[in-house]
Amino acid sequence: MRVRNKPWADDFIKENEKYIVTEPENWIGKWSQRFEKEQPIHIEIGTGKGQFIVEMAKRHPEVNFLGIEIQKTVIAIALKKVVEADLPNLQLVHTDGAGVDTFFGKHEIDTVYLNFSDPWPKSRHAKRRLTSPTFLDSYKTILKEDAPVVFKTDNRGLFEYSVVTFNNYGMYFDMLSLDLHNSDYMEDNVETEYEHKFSSKGPIYKIVAYFNKKED
Repeated sequence: MRVRNKPWADDFIKENEKYIVTEPENWIGKWSQRFEKEQPIHIEIGTGKGQFIVEMAKRHPEVNFLGIEIQKTVIAIALKKVVEADLPNLQLVHTDGAGVDTFFGKHEIDTVYLNFSDPWPKSRHAKRRLTSPTFLDSYKTILKEDAPVVFKTDNRGLFEYSVVTFNNYGMYFDMLSLDLHNSDYMEDNVETEYEHKFSSKGPIYKIVAYFNKKED
């Protein structure tokens, strides 16, 4: 969903370059330099207004987090939360989530989060879905060999499509939930704004999958 442009967004982003990257291609292979400590890097593609990524960074100081968002006004709203939190392990990236392999190095990332991505319901738009084979190619390139893709949605069609594409790609399912909020996995769940608002209206689906089989 598009958000109306806010006139303050450009200046606010420029004033807070400490917390946000607008030219990600300049950081390929050296994202750890954006943080105080060199530690695992988790990315969220389509970070929205930032509730999920901020809370994850608060809960997991041992991990560095990057929230990627293409809409300027939306990421400016997220940036307000990031500036207020002032966490050493959290950064935002204003760019398109397509082609992440053009601004992250090979095996540079430890987890990819896909939360309530646009389902692109029309068949002719299937290639735009963030779980399409082309996107999976880019995730496989940037993820470490033992790193997961973590996917949540409330859209049944996108969930079923993703199960099929993950399976056809040869990925290994570590967790699959048809109703996350009524499962044993809720204890560690961090909600997005969208999830908090709409989870009462129907089930939330979740997948955790790997490109390589996990070692026991």
